[in-house]
Amino acid sequence: MDHDHSYKLLFSHPEMVADLIRGFVREEWVEHLDFSSLEKVSGTYIADDLREREDDVIWRVQWGKEWLYVYLLIEFQSTVDRFMAVRILVYLGLLYQDLVRSSQLAVDGRLPPVLPIVLYNGNRRWDAPVEMADLIVPAPKGLDAYSPRLKYLLIDEGSFGDGELEPLRNLVAVLFRLENSLVIDDVKRVLPVLVSWLEAPEQTSLRRAFTVWLKRVFLPGRMPGVEFGSINDLQEVQSMLAERVTEWTTQWKHEGEASFLIQLLENRFGPLNEFNRDRILHADSETLLRWGGRIYTATTIDAVFTD
Repeated sequence: MDHDHSYKLLFSHPEMVADLIRGFVREEWVEHLDFSSLEKVSGTYIADDLREREDDVIWRVQWGKEWLYVYLLIEFQSTVDRFMAVRILVYLGLLYQDLVRSSQLAVDGRLPPVLPIVLYNGNRRWDAPVEMADLIVPAPKGLDAYSPRLKYLLIDEGSFGDGELEPLRNLVAVLFRLENSLVIDDVKRVLPVLVSWLEAPEQTSLRRAFTVWLKRVFLPGRMPGVEFGSINDLQEVQSMLAERVTEWTTQWKHEGEASFLIQLLENRFGPLNEFNRDRILHADSETLLRWGGRIYTATTIDAVFTD
């Protein structure tokens, strides 16, 4: 199960979608949503040429007497998609097409509003335009009225600091804190919060989804080569964390060093190519330290790696 699929499993639960909107869509109209009405919508659409298209996670929630649709696109590519706004425009067109065909319209016969969210988790901060207008050459006066207008809401997990996330009693904030953890102490501090929030019997399915994500995505990413198949509950994750604390600390210390070096290099030289990123992730601590010492004297990225 890859990262995207495990997130789709998590965000197939209404609690996660509600917390995503409550915590990270900072708009006044959010207060008027009835989160108890959240219901998942099918994400498969068929275009006019009969080609099937699989979209991401789609929910709808009542906003007064009308429905508001939430389109959640989960993006965990190693590179930022500069033309994401074009993708979103296409996907929303297919969604609206399906709503027209199924007569799921507003009371007055118009189409319902849609909130498009791009949930991104990558080492590089997202810098692609979030508005279609920024991707189109400015048109002459009069012609600009015919240009498509669309904006998506970007939620870049890595852009949130722990100090911003910790005060939130929010499941998605806990997920982001785990994702952003660089040392074992971060996880030891956050995981008990998640366990305590998911104790209720009615949260069994969501607790299982978090367990699946932890053992199939999160833990293997931190501890490559270790078998986690025996883990079946969040409590067991805590137990393993205590048992392997020394091994995990060593591994995560190295990952933190590598991530920090990548960040410094990108701040100075711009986005790294896959070759340089890979060599950093696989270098030992001594090599990382040597490369890091050259950042502010090297005039090119190649000079950093020259031995």
